[in-house]
Amino acid sequence: MIPRLAALPAPSAPALDFLDELRLRGFAGDISAGYDDRLMMATDNSIYQRQPQAVVFPRGVEDLQRIARVAGDPRFHGLAIGPRGGGTGTNGQSLTEGIVVDVSRHMNRLLEVNAEEGWVRVEPGLVKDALNAAIKPLGLFFAPECSTSNRATLGGMISTDACGQGSCLYGKTRDHVLSLSVVLMDGTLWESRKLTDEELAAVTRRQDMVGAIHRVADGIAREQAQLIAERFPPLNRCLTGYDLAHLRDEQGRFDLNSLLCGSEGTLAMIAEARIRVLPIPKRSALINLRYDSFDAALRDARVLMALGAASVETVDSKVLGLARGDIVWSGIAEFFPDDPEGAAAGINLIEFVGDTEEEVREKLAPVEARLAAEGRAFGRRGHTIAWDAAGTRIQGMRKRGVGLLGNMKGEKRPIPFVEDTAVPPENLADFIAEFRAALDRRGLEYGMFGHVDAGVLHVRPAIDMKADGAERLIREVSDEVFALTRKYGGLLWGEHGKGVRSEYVPEVFGPLYPALQAVKAAFDPRNQLNPGKIAAPDGEALLAIDRVPMRGQLDRTIPAEVRAGYEEALHCNGNGACFNYDTQDAMCPSFKVTGDRRHSPKGRASLFREWLRLLSAAGVDPVAEARRQRGLGFLAGLPARIGNSLGRRRGEADFSHQVKEAMDGCLACKSCSGQCPIKVDVPTFRAKFLELYHTRYLRPLRDYILGGLEAALPTAARLPKLANALLGSAPGRAMGRWIGLVDSPLLSGIDLLDQAAARGITLASPEALAAIPAAERERHVVLVQDAFTSHFETGLVLDLAEALSRMGFTPWLAPFRPNGKPLHVHGFLGAFGRQAAANTAMLQGLAASGVALVGIDPSMTLTYRSEYKEFAPPPVLLPQEFLARRLPLLPQLPPGEGFALLPHCTERTNATASLQDWQAVFMRLGAPLTILASGCCGMAGTYGHEAEHRSTSEALYDLSWRGHVAKQGARLLATGYSCRSQAKRFDGAQLRHPVQALLARLKEARPPSELSKAA
Repeated sequence: MIPRLAALPAPSAPALDFLDELRLRGFAGDISAGYDDRLMMATDNSIYQRQPQAVVFPRGVEDLQRIARVAGDPRFHGLAIGPRGGGTGTNGQSLTEGIVVDVSRHMNRLLEVNAEEGWVRVEPGLVKDALNAAIKPLGLFFAPECSTSNRATLGGMISTDACGQGSCLYGKTRDHVLSLSVVLMDGTLWESRKLTDEELAAVTRRQDMVGAIHRVADGIAREQAQLIAERFPPLNRCLTGYDLAHLRDEQGRFDLNSLLCGSEGTLAMIAEARIRVLPIPKRSALINLRYDSFDAALRDARVLMALGAASVETVDSKVLGLARGDIVWSGIAEFFPDDPEGAAAGINLIEFVGDTEEEVREKLAPVEARLAAEGRAFGRRGHTIAWDAAGTRIQGMRKRGVGLLGNMKGEKRPIPFVEDTAVPPENLADFIAEFRAALDRRGLEYGMFGHVDAGVLHVRPAIDMKADGAERLIREVSDEVFALTRKYGGLLWGEHGKGVRSEYVPEVFGPLYPALQAVKAAFDPRNQLNPGKIAAPDGEALLAIDRVPMRGQLDRTIPAEVRAGYEEALHCNGNGACFNYDTQDAMCPSFKVTGDRRHSPKGRASLFREWLRLLSAAGVDPVAEARRQRGLGFLAGLPARIGNSLGRRRGEADFSHQVKEAMDGCLACKSCSGQCPIKVDVPTFRAKFLELYHTRYLRPLRDYILGGLEAALPTAARLPKLANALLGSAPGRAMGRWIGLVDSPLLSGIDLLDQAAARGITLASPEALAAIPAAERERHVVLVQDAFTSHFETGLVLDLAEALSRMGFTPWLAPFRPNGKPLHVHGFLGAFGRQAAANTAMLQGLAASGVALVGIDPSMTLTYRSEYKEFAPPPVLLPQEFLARRLPLLPQLPPGEGFALLPHCTERTNATASLQDWQAVFMRLGAPLTILASGCCGMAGTYGHEAEHRSTSEALYDLSWRGHVAKQGARLLATGYSCRSQAKRFDGAQLRHPVQALLARLKEARPPSELSKAA
């Protein structure tokens, strides 16, 4: 039995008093000092972990002003305030040990659009891609790009002066900021915009904080102009934050935003921003140029940059290799053919944009001519060209480079700490050669990609931060790389901000550092805003890279064998891909519908990791405890579990309850295990958590019913009318609600074995399959039953068998065996293991004949590839995989109507290539198939039937599926049993499975005998 984890670090008394004062003054947003919420804010996408005292989620400008004014109370002068957006920073910019101010939950609106003048007004928590989706119908977009654009907030982009691909064409974030409404530390709301000399003079006469700030900034600009010109390097990625060099624009106007953009929340809190938006280029073409070596790609980029490209990006072989195993590869593989010499060691992606195809081709022509004339010179191997959407997919692969690097195998993982160096582009190749030598000398692996047109390269060395001496290695590499940037006229932090790396600021700014201190003092006289970053008052130190708590130091306290037992969670690097705002994207449904970061893969992994750490600190080995408990019966420890459950009802504190709450919101859709670049697998570690949690606390009766459902269904199916009457009656529904279940499905009432026999479909056995002549086995197939399709949609099993027969195949039916998926989902891992072992033995016996095994429901079928891994079952194919491998054997039908498909989340994210198999099969049978982008339907197995999730389930359906069902009508198909159930439940729609649409096509075409002859 696991212990109660109640001894948690509490917030300080001043922090709790601060929260009380906020409430008294009418704070309208959310306030939390809960350990779980604080833990969510303790990490970002960096190597650091700083636990805040509390988190506040303001609802608007007035809340930000309340925060500033309360912070001005002498009682709270020692409290730090840390503004936070998307939490995607790589250098701990938003991490604080004080009060986190998170604007992403509520302050995320698009306030105004002026298409004629080309600007929008936004709140700081609005996600960049969400803005672009909203203004795309107007032909506009916010141009600065960053790899985290689907979860990075505009306030965060402004605070770090973010940029990325295309910055040489479009500039950085600050180049598009027209004005900022900021809350100063005295509570003043100030609109910062460009000022004429007359306007500036009026402002500097003010006898308040606004006047003081402008007097200090103006004085620095006038008195130290020569020194500023000498110290600021002339780079595309020039110094961000406190940018004294741009206090005056090209027209001589004073621009305070040059200080605010990139200031990382150390000067003021952003309340609103008015930003420039541009016309979307209508056409684009991407040249994908392959090289013998990464060095050749870097050196050739200098030549390519002169050819008028919008951007030149580079990717090394490490990132390419990882991309080949990622969800993105199936959509771009054709553009990266293997050369006779093997895979390319590096690529350059050269993009050209324009308003018409002719304009883009005109730009492409001289480049293609040059590449053709020079052949294999400069280490080039050849190239492909991707237009428009195809090029976007390839750029998407490059954007995933950060996450892909984190998915390297082993304990050493590429991490950010020297990853955004910037040097003049002409120095980049030589700089990188020395950079690589420094890493090679230490035996470090690494991956590289970046923006060679701007002289920026992202380099992530692979280090096991749990190993002793990791901090020393961080220091050595950082110091050496910093010296290299100085040698080559560049910067250590050219793109992702300073954050914890601020210790290098005094050396870079030299005699100008006191000017930065003066700016900081004018804005933040008590040094409360994100202290220790960029500039600090005399006598107070800046943060140092090896004197801030690191995640690896905490992970180090978890024994290695425990980490190995729960690696599905332990490698989360905080990149935040699961915070994707897009409702038409599968990951992560619970976060999308709640907006609560606890209900995300990163959130659950963070909570679970801390839970393991606390258990380890209490002297508990969860791996051994789980193994021990599996050997005990249900009655073992029952009195203690009853007592503990009564204590939970009385409100006894236990961190395990906070973890359980987050786990209960997971739909077990498996999208994280496919879409997360790190492959964080929440359903797997959730099951392991539930197994241990219920060694201390009683399970609800519902868990036992759902866990045993598969085994019970064959018995219920013998008396379907009685079972349905019990389930569908008013008392039955009331009993279901008492147990915690709603909208339970009814049995089909069809006896599958009788109907299969009547149609000549034989029950498969190893002996019967072995008797099939070897030459004929390719045309035989065993249908592996799953409990839900066989008993609730029996007609679909028969339809699949008929469709296969009409295509010239002989279907067999495997004996029914419980798959065990419900047991796994609810954490009955001992029982699941026994079912999986028995099922595997049966499948191995059938597969020994060489006849293919095919499952119907994606979620159940893909269980054999994920949850069954340790049992090594034979391959069980999805229907489209079986058919696509035998495409020439299928009848070829004339063109007919097209269809649209909504795949199951698990299929979409964990068997991505199989979606193209559906398209190939449908095209062969004359029916074009469109795969629709969509989020989760909201059912995901039993989740939607659990009473406490019913409203959330419908809200998820509304986010994505309801619109598709209404728009597509009868042409809409769905592969998941749970998905079809959800559409029936909320829209009364009877969606067909793809094989049913294929069967209809086959029936319309010709009789079965003729089809068989044609095949």
